[in-house]
Amino acid sequence: MIAATQSLEELCVNSIRFLAVDAVEKSKSGHPGLPMGAAPMAFVLWDQFMRHNPKNPYWYNRDRFVLSAGHGCMLQYALMYLTGYESVTIDEIKNFRQWGSRTPGHPENFETPGIEVTTGPLGQGIANGVGLAMAEAHMAAKFNKPDLTLVDHYTYVILGDGCNMEGISGEACSLAGHLGLGKLIALYDDNHISIDGSTEVAFTEDVSKRFEAYGWHVLHVEDGNTDLAAIAAAIQEAKSVTDRPTMIKVTTTIGYGSPNKQNTGGVHGAPLGADENKLTRDNLGWGFEPFVIPDDAMAQMRKAIERGASSEAEWDKTLAQYKTKYAEEGALFERMRSGKLPEGWEKCLPTYKPEDKALASRKHSEICLNKISEVLPELIGGSADLTHSNLTELDCSGEFQKGQYENRNIHFGVREHAMGAICNGIALHGSGLIPYGATFLIFTDYMRNPIRLSALSRAGSVWVMTHDSVALGEDGPTHQPVEIIASLRAIPQLTVLRPADGTETSGSYKVAIENSKNNRPTLMAFSRQNLPNLAGSSMAGVAKGAYPVIDCDGTPELILIGTGSEVGLCVQVAEKLEGRKVRVVSMPSWELFEAQDAAYKESVLPKAVTKRITVEAGISMGWCKYAGAEGEIVAIDSFGASAPGGVCMEKFGFTVDNVLAKAKALLG
Repeated sequence: MIAATQSLEELCVNSIRFLAVDAVEKSKSGHPGLPMGAAPMAFVLWDQFMRHNPKNPYWYNRDRFVLSAGHGCMLQYALMYLTGYESVTIDEIKNFRQWGSRTPGHPENFETPGIEVTTGPLGQGIANGVGLAMAEAHMAAKFNKPDLTLVDHYTYVILGDGCNMEGISGEACSLAGHLGLGKLIALYDDNHISIDGSTEVAFTEDVSKRFEAYGWHVLHVEDGNTDLAAIAAAIQEAKSVTDRPTMIKVTTTIGYGSPNKQNTGGVHGAPLGADENKLTRDNLGWGFEPFVIPDDAMAQMRKAIERGASSEAEWDKTLAQYKTKYAEEGALFERMRSGKLPEGWEKCLPTYKPEDKALASRKHSEICLNKISEVLPELIGGSADLTHSNLTELDCSGEFQKGQYENRNIHFGVREHAMGAICNGIALHGSGLIPYGATFLIFTDYMRNPIRLSALSRAGSVWVMTHDSVALGEDGPTHQPVEIIASLRAIPQLTVLRPADGTETSGSYKVAIENSKNNRPTLMAFSRQNLPNLAGSSMAGVAKGAYPVIDCDGTPELILIGTGSEVGLCVQVAEKLEGRKVRVVSMPSWELFEAQDAAYKESVLPKAVTKRITVEAGISMGWCKYAGAEGEIVAIDSFGASAPGGVCMEKFGFTVDNVLAKAKALLG
């Protein structure tokens, strides 16, 4: 065969290329251009530098690899198949992008063992990579000893022009440079092509200078198509720089080897087609049938199995020595990465009586965070430059900064979008860390994609949101999140909680921490204004999503349903309806309530009771399910207004008099 004249390295690189070409061709869908152009850098990285064990994708001290340019996922699937990952067989390669396959159209960590994070929306992956690197830095600072290094691995990211165009990459990489994350190495596939064609139509900045300004070490490989030695030298130099992350700009040709389509937008997101496929095979001297890999290339790539097993075995010895010499730290390390919580941890969470001082639920949140941080050292996080408004600082720790990675208070800066993706990276690192990210509830729109991805990719991130309604007051409609809670409830697998008082806040944190350990994200929405502590509030009730805080004998005539600050309002209304059978239901979480069995849901909201009023300082969307056809919905189906919080609540109808009038009208 013509291919027999190729060097072993060329055989390996072309094996990656043509697995991508063949899989995309068979599925009639996909992005062959990036794998064809980035195959050389990927081969060098995985063959010479990546420390991983294909037979144990979850080995703790493995290097993390993120393909931020997730549309080029056949690059990663080809690498995984060639190096021996059992999750990606040749049959899975042939089943690319088909129903039920482990080779979906973008890398998904919940589908394919060996995929670290779910990527697809451009820029998310590099931001996840920053989170992975931060987790490594924290765990290394926390556990490594002068005589025993337990945590020591790199995070490698391949990103493209699209990732660099997306603003999230700038946010995340700016923070990474500030933090000096020396074990983060990004390889930029500089091919100058996007779907619209040449990037010259929209993207002409000097990316290298931008990264230099961020504080990164920057290198350039001018010939990423054939100069494998230069790629290897650049990665080696990057590893030698320990005080800064490194960006290696690798100039490549998208669709390399395709005579008519390389360096065009046409090869970005469509199969080559039968004729061009044949021409490309001839051009690159690839005489093999589709999906056939030469034995020499396979043997070279499969050396990763032996290397990986050896690396893991050596680390296991280190871990055993560590646990013998540093028993307490070793036990903590094992507990954290196992995902187990210490017995009785929830006893740290306070409960409250009505006579206790009324506080904003954001203040109760601060109390919970600090109580939890004392018993769960895996709790780590912070705010997008709103620490003293969100009240998210941990008193027991200092600031996570360059050279102070053992600390747990992260200052994300005004970077909500990156904060979300970074938290997801920390959650998916495999260290058992519980990351939390905080901002005003309205600004979840800036970070909606990573919130959605936390649910999709089963990342146990905890989202701490404050200033949850028009009651925040004078900042006005730009800051008043009337529609946000409803939109967040629309995200599958996300638990949304809006607690009514201090006890419910504690119950919400219990749910959030347990969710995190079960790989599920939670979003909590807290008030700016003070809330009374309710006699009937319950941590156990929060876990069920809805429960009566005030009840009556027998079947109620009227059910008032509220969330957050409006539960207290409903209680006041019920107290004025003397002589009537009224139940007040607090519903902090639709998702948790819907997860209950039919009998419980009927016990809380009997179908026979059709006189209901729902009260929430947000839009009415969705509440018809609980109000019923004969019920009333007290809501805000407009933007808010700039005025003191109490005035806003009054003007929008969240008063005892208004709700009481509606209740009396229903009761006749």
